[in-house]
Amino acid sequence: MVSKMLAQIRLLVIAATLGTPGGLKAHEAYVSNEKDNTISVIDTATMSVVRTFEVGQRPRGITFSRDKKHFFVCASDSDAVQVYDAATDKHLYDLPSGEDPEQFVVAPDNRRLYVANEDNAVTTIIDLESRTVIRQVDVGIEPEGMAVSPDNSIAVTTSETTNMAHLIDTQSFEVVDNILVDQRPRHAEFSHDGKELWVSSEIGGTVAVIDMATRKVKKAIFFEIQGVRADLIQPVGVKLTRDDRIAFVALGPSNRVAVVDAKTLQVIKYILVGQRVWHLALTPEEDLLVTTNGVSNDVTFIDVRKLQAVKSVAVGRYPWGVAIKPKP
Repeated sequence: MVSKMLAQIRLLVIAATLGTPGGLKAHEAYVSNEKDNTISVIDTATMSVVRTFEVGQRPRGITFSRDKKHFFVCASDSDAVQVYDAATDKHLYDLPSGEDPEQFVVAPDNRRLYVANEDNAVTTIIDLESRTVIRQVDVGIEPEGMAVSPDNSIAVTTSETTNMAHLIDTQSFEVVDNILVDQRPRHAEFSHDGKELWVSSEIGGTVAVIDMATRKVKKAIFFEIQGVRADLIQPVGVKLTRDDRIAFVALGPSNRVAVVDAKTLQVIKYILVGQRVWHLALTPEEDLLVTTNGVSNDVTFIDVRKLQAVKSVAVGRYPWGVAIKPKP
């Protein structure tokens, strides 16, 4: 009873301090629709689709360059990373991505793109200025998740079949460590201070929080939702707030997003969203969290201050990735 009351108090404190009060700023959320080969663009203030355009085959990962001048789309079945002008949505060129690119990440200095290639068990490293592959690094079987540490020293690839997070030195391109996690790791996310690495394991049903000083798992976070079978609770996307106080975890076919106190590593709430929630993005003010819901073909907007879902918006078929283009 006491622990329940403490959790409720903690939830009220977090809800009172997170997010930005007042009106919402009009940014744009770019959503990749895997089955339609399109991108849906949503105005985050009106929470409505403002345009849709075609991209390559089976788009999955999507992200903006650090300067927000370009955005990149992993067109998995086109075996390409496509580059678009962020101001016009015009396709500029394709990068040599390697086979079946799934997820990728732009380095903090905006000079490299790190790509997970699922079919050939490598991480492809692309120089963005010369548009050339500078190295392919062998990793585990079925690589998927990608992350780069805030200090740009370590790139991480998760391998779904090997069940590991592979740490790659960004200077030597050597794999310097392999950290065992639970079954089918899908996503990797560094804390903003670089001290922790969060890795979601879809089949294992956990999120491993790795201490980067020791390179050991300091805790595996488990999830339990009343009335939902354990096998339906499948963690995928992870997003931490800038102050590293709160983590949001997409829980797949459980149709929930978990809210985790990132300091105590305790789950404090589950938020019902659409069907099979995949990935997440926060607006710059961190007042809204956007989720992609692959089976219900929509995205859900969550009010971060209230920790409540406020609206679902229909997009294309099988929305997968989401990235936010901020407006001044």
